[in-house]
Amino acid sequence: MIKSMTGYGRGEAAMDGRSATAEIRSVNHRYCEVSARLPGRYGFAEDAVKQLAKKCAGRGKVDILIGFTSTNEEDALVTLNTAVARQYFSGLRELQKSFDTTGEISLELLASMPDILRQERPQADEETIEALILEATEAALIRFDHMRIAEGAELKADMEIRLDRLKSIAKTIEKRAPEVRDAYIAKLQDRIAALSDIHEGDALLEQRLAIEIAIFADKASIDEELVRLASHIDQFKNAIKDDGDGEPVGKKLDFIVQEMNREANTIGSKANDLHITDLMIALKTDIENIREQIQNIA
Repeated sequence: MIKSMTGYGRGEAAMDGRSATAEIRSVNHRYCEVSARLPGRYGFAEDAVKQLAKKCAGRGKVDILIGFTSTNEEDALVTLNTAVARQYFSGLRELQKSFDTTGEISLELLASMPDILRQERPQADEETIEALILEATEAALIRFDHMRIAEGAELKADMEIRLDRLKSIAKTIEKRAPEVRDAYIAKLQDRIAALSDIHEGDALLEQRLAIEIAIFADKASIDEELVRLASHIDQFKNAIKDDGDGEPVGKKLDFIVQEMNREANTIGSKANDLHITDLMIALKTDIENIREQIQNIA
């Protein structure tokens, strides 16, 4: 199935006063590269988020932003370190004595000291919170994938038009090639006839010209290249069929189009005809356009 490498999706999940959001966006990239940003307290879920995204992405640079809010009392556990508070209080009293000052050592002042009041999250809740974050991520991935499929359908339609045009051009070249060969052979035969009149009875000359005809016919033959090109076009068409397997095909298509380009170059180098050369320019232009489109496919 054809999917674009670019896409965006947003998902949400909520339960028991907790709420998670996930935003996913991707751009073109040669490989699959996933990065995720989560609030510091929830970094424990980062690897699971990345792994979930990688199963969907195929290729592309994927950025995930996770948000998390909670009104659940279990997520707002505050611990009081009275031992540390006593030491602060004792130390402040010593300062008062040392500098002969008076004043109230307020509760607010003590509470503002480091390590007296700490907000903690019970370790037992990590599994529940991670599940909620993954639920939001999965919802975002569904929307993200729908967008990529829609864009992929447009890419597929464009490439199918170009593939049909490639087949049409190749068939025109196939029809033209024998005419070029026959015209060249006819010229050589005329030369043989003319030289035969001059060098009547020179069997060696006639034999050499006959060999030249055979060599040209062999070197100029593009039958094999046209057969392989047609095969590559068919393979490409099969690869972009909507067969529903969901497997990424970008790398496979990239390889096939390289082989198509190789055959086109060989045909162009063998072409000894201006009309075929013009056809090859059109053919290679469409192959290059297809190659550019593949760079957007996962």
